[in-house]
Amino acid sequence: MPTSLLDTELTYLPGIGPKRAELLQKELRLRTFGDLLHYFPYKHIDRTRLYYIHELTADMPFVQVKGEILSYEEEGTGRKRHLIAHFTDGRHIMDLVWFQASAIKWAKQQYKIGTVYIVFGKPTVFNGRINIAHPDIDPADSLALSTMGLQPYYHTTELMKKAGLNSRSIERFTQTLLSKLGLGVDSPPTPPDRAGGESVVAETLPPWLIQRHLLMGRAQSLRALHYPTSADELRRATYRQKFEELLFIQLKLVRYMRERQQQSRGHLFSRVGQHFNTFYSHYLPFQLTGAQKRVIREMHADMRSGKQMNRLLQGDVGSGKTLVALMTMLIALDNGYQACLMAPTEILAEQHAATFRQFLKDMPVRVELLTGAVKGKRRREPILSGVADGTVQILIGTHALIEDTVQFHNLGLAVIDEQHRFGVAQRSKLWRKNTLPPHVLVMTATPIPRTLAMTLYGDLDVSVIDELPPGRKPIQTQHFWQERTESLYRGIRQQISLGRQVYVVYPLIKESEKIDLQNLEEGYAQLCQVFPDLHISKVHGKMKSAEKDAEMDRFARGETQILVATTVIEVGVNVPNASVMVIQNAERFGLAQLHQLRGRVGRGADQSYCILVTKYQLSKETKSRIQIMCETNDGFEIAEADLRQRGPGDLEGTQQSGVAFDLHIANLARDGQLVQLARDTANYILDHDPTQSAPENATMWHRLAELSKDEMDWKNIS
Repeated sequence: MPTSLLDTELTYLPGIGPKRAELLQKELRLRTFGDLLHYFPYKHIDRTRLYYIHELTADMPFVQVKGEILSYEEEGTGRKRHLIAHFTDGRHIMDLVWFQASAIKWAKQQYKIGTVYIVFGKPTVFNGRINIAHPDIDPADSLALSTMGLQPYYHTTELMKKAGLNSRSIERFTQTLLSKLGLGVDSPPTPPDRAGGESVVAETLPPWLIQRHLLMGRAQSLRALHYPTSADELRRATYRQKFEELLFIQLKLVRYMRERQQQSRGHLFSRVGQHFNTFYSHYLPFQLTGAQKRVIREMHADMRSGKQMNRLLQGDVGSGKTLVALMTMLIALDNGYQACLMAPTEILAEQHAATFRQFLKDMPVRVELLTGAVKGKRRREPILSGVADGTVQILIGTHALIEDTVQFHNLGLAVIDEQHRFGVAQRSKLWRKNTLPPHVLVMTATPIPRTLAMTLYGDLDVSVIDELPPGRKPIQTQHFWQERTESLYRGIRQQISLGRQVYVVYPLIKESEKIDLQNLEEGYAQLCQVFPDLHISKVHGKMKSAEKDAEMDRFARGETQILVATTVIEVGVNVPNASVMVIQNAERFGLAQLHQLRGRVGRGADQSYCILVTKYQLSKETKSRIQIMCETNDGFEIAEADLRQRGPGDLEGTQQSGVAFDLHIANLARDGQLVQLARDTANYILDHDPTQSAPENATMWHRLAELSKDEMDWKNIS
């Protein structure tokens, strides 16, 4: 049974019924009245004015015209078939156009010749005539211009449109819902000081906070977000809902962080001893950058505080995170504890183990590798027994580390590489490997914009390595058209003649997997033809793991000069000798992925190159992406641009981070200042009401509990 009207299933809203309710849940994840209330329009359009056809131009925004259809005609065949309706306002004629068989059939059945309609859409010009493609059409007597005001437009899907559910359908449902909730479109708006008082849409923020930030009341803002009476009311309603959404997220995060800091005792690493000092004095492969020194100091301060460290280490590809992780592990060893590193793939785990051994050389530190490939007696005797008796000081591996058979003698530090690839439940098993949970260091090579980090990893302390080690030359990024293959091949040949190696990457997108694999195979065959004297490997995700690993290993050892691959190498082998990254169909990759792929080269002292190969016809957004890549190597600058272009999407990893949430209206790319305000407000609230018991805040804490009721308690896990 629903506990409130907002929990009622949409089946019971007049006009929806079981079939439509099922479709709304499947396509838009709308199940209850509350879900629909928070499904906000993506835009509003002023429909208070009618235009004449002779006033229309191709550069105008959405317009509406009153008139009737004179006749229909069909043109084209197959995929080019389309329906044209000749529409007149009594003075002039324009065309209404529909493509796709289902839309053509629907239009001919629905819209009658000689009936007066209001046509709404974006005018364009074709063959010297104004036309509107796939217009919204309503009977003329169903619209009253004086009361319509700003009309909401809702996102729908192709499947919904085929079932006759479009933006207007959602609009009708929300009208019915608002009337049912006492917030009807025709009723006067609830005054801000009484917001929610006479409606089932109760206020969630305390009066002092509403007054302090001059916020609109909740009920009024929800009504105005769907049906605003003015642009100013829409702006104020949007601000209120964004602030509320971000505030509750930040309240969760800040509360988690404070509880962890108060409750979670940690191993006390008071000494910096022989292991660390010997390595620093005699084995350090190169001078640490200022940023590396700073983050090591930040981590040591955490580990000697008596509290458990939970820190996120951000650093661009090649910034020296692995070295920082090793030196932090040596501090654990100096205090009598073991350390472990969990990586998402066997190749990456093997690479970390090889790098650690290379760094440590003949130092008396026992490093072991544990992956699914390590089996039988070798797994039991030297490794598992050594981990249990403490003689294995550093254990590196995949998720094999969290198996029950792996029992540590005294685990003091756990490092997680690329944490978004592990689930919370997986990571939580590591903390149970010791009576007192180990210190936790989470590493990521994906630069995260500040506002996103503040939300996605808001319960972790953040350290950033924002300098590259000395001697690294910035990668030169160049844009090539697909037609310029000859000059591309010359460049590849020149680099290989200097003893370098080359990656050639093709996209592999699930929707067009067969075509993508075909392109890779064709590209591989063409390269074999162009470079018959060279050894060329190929790798893609459809290959068996052993086969894939063997090909990558051949490339890493220098046995092959060119590696043709899909994005399986995005997080993969470290080959300092590889100096060229060619990305085919670069227009199909996002900024973050392009930057990750580029980071596979530039790991040695030689000048490295990234070649972005695209088709000639590019959208404005794609041109912008390519330009950003060619202009900067700064991962954080690229991440900010990516967030602005693409938006946070589903915030990859939110379900993993332990603080699950959905953003209905706030946008982390555009609302950075509001994120900061919400964070500051959350800190202020918890400073003044740390026990969450102040009567004036009761409604807010009740709402936070409601939002958190379905979450698992992962607050002591990073």
